[in-house]
Amino acid sequence: MNKPLWLTLLIGWGTAWGGVPATPVMTFYKFNGPLDVPYYDADSVGRDGAGLPAGRLAQGSSVIPCLVMRGGQPLTDAKGTPYVGFDVVVDARTATPASTDRFKTTVAQRRAMTVENHHCAPGMDRVIDVRNLYPLDKAPYFDPPPARLPPASAPAGRSQLDQIVRAFHNSPDCRDANAELMGRRYALQRSWEVFAQGNRGRWPASAIEQAKHLDYTMRTAIFEGHLDRGCNAYGGCERNIIALSIRNRGRESCARGQGCRSPGDFQGVSSDVSQYNIWDEYLTQVSGLTSCFLRDDLAPGKAPPGAERYAKLQGMYEQNVGDIERILFGTDADLEAVFPDNALSALKSVKHYYHAPAMGKCFPRHDRMEYISGAVANRGSNFILLANTRIHVDERAGSGYYFRDFMLDAQEEEDVIDLVDRYPGFVVDGRKVDLKPSAGCPPYGIPRGCSFGGGVGRYRKTPSWLDEGRPIEITCRLKDRGASCQGSGTPATARVGGLCDTQMRPVAGVR
Repeated sequence: MNKPLWLTLLIGWGTAWGGVPATPVMTFYKFNGPLDVPYYDADSVGRDGAGLPAGRLAQGSSVIPCLVMRGGQPLTDAKGTPYVGFDVVVDARTATPASTDRFKTTVAQRRAMTVENHHCAPGMDRVIDVRNLYPLDKAPYFDPPPARLPPASAPAGRSQLDQIVRAFHNSPDCRDANAELMGRRYALQRSWEVFAQGNRGRWPASAIEQAKHLDYTMRTAIFEGHLDRGCNAYGGCERNIIALSIRNRGRESCARGQGCRSPGDFQGVSSDVSQYNIWDEYLTQVSGLTSCFLRDDLAPGKAPPGAERYAKLQGMYEQNVGDIERILFGTDADLEAVFPDNALSALKSVKHYYHAPAMGKCFPRHDRMEYISGAVANRGSNFILLANTRIHVDERAGSGYYFRDFMLDAQEEEDVIDLVDRYPGFVVDGRKVDLKPSAGCPPYGIPRGCSFGGGVGRYRKTPSWLDEGRPIEITCRLKDRGASCQGSGTPATARVGGLCDTQMRPVAGVR
């Protein structure tokens, strides 16, 4: 059995002379991809790629990668893409709450570590395609263990549906949905089915069914929106608009391609991975999307240390649940009340919205930025791994290029770029550099003719459907409780969207 790679490199840390960053903890991730990713025997890899899989690891598993050396050269295919050895940090299939601390500790150790090169220790015999790995820093997410509270006679709530949703979050059925790291999307569905069976005599079956749809819509509205906005008026309006898009996909036009199995299927619509990508397997492992965030013992002032975010999630839920219940199950008059000053026909045709900050990033002002999915760089006989990262390509050096790290800090209003030479003297494989200019990257992802005041802070790619409809500005009236969700709040009017909104743009009329 090989010595764990992280331990080997910790031992060698003090003797490393090169001073280059160690490889980071990396995560198996492919959006909406297969649950298992193959790995291979190192001896089966040739210039044409790998042979038959020797085993598989699950999406969301995290590893420390290294370069397997053969005759003084890294193991790659004919195009220079490395097959890397790895040491497992967290196996998503067997993860427990203790895995969260292990992940965080290892990430911190790797960030502080410098090494001479990224070569594997001798004896590494298993490898993976590096293109399956991403340097993601999200730890496995588990709810804190429940505190022992006296049973409530009845759950608090504004309405019967709200009471049922809260009762579900406080139930063992909800806890079961998050007991394991994998398969949480399906586990949540099963948990609601078990909860409905066990509470037939407590509430009407139709009410439990509607509560389930409300719960799914609320989860999507909260986590699909900008969590940092908390309970400010813009963030609250944003969540109402997300719920409106779900309502229209489930009521105005029910299409299987958008997750709707029958009219009123807001659960299917809101949790369709292809439509709302937060329901992807990996993202449900790290976000808390399927968590029991309305638990009574996680309310403000009750949550244990480190669980303060639950108070904010509960605040966002409370700010919107009344409006969103009306959006899903109410009348036309309810829609007009929740979204005043908007034409009803336009409201009913909103099924899409464009979230510019979250869309594909591009950098037309940096003509030598290169995204590297997997490559090696060398300084003499020392090789390092570059995997799913951005670099700035500098001058030519033989068959490759000198380079610097392209460090991105995606702030609220702009992308802040810093070029850092963390690998001085290393030359990246020239086969992995094409220096193609960025294309299709309008400022903020919005059309020409909008004024940007102090200049353009970011550029974004736009989806193909965006020009099919027309952007509309939507008005909401609600209580603004600020980003912290504290206090009773003050009545406020928020306007979201329109042609030049750089944050969110609801679009009416897209098929």
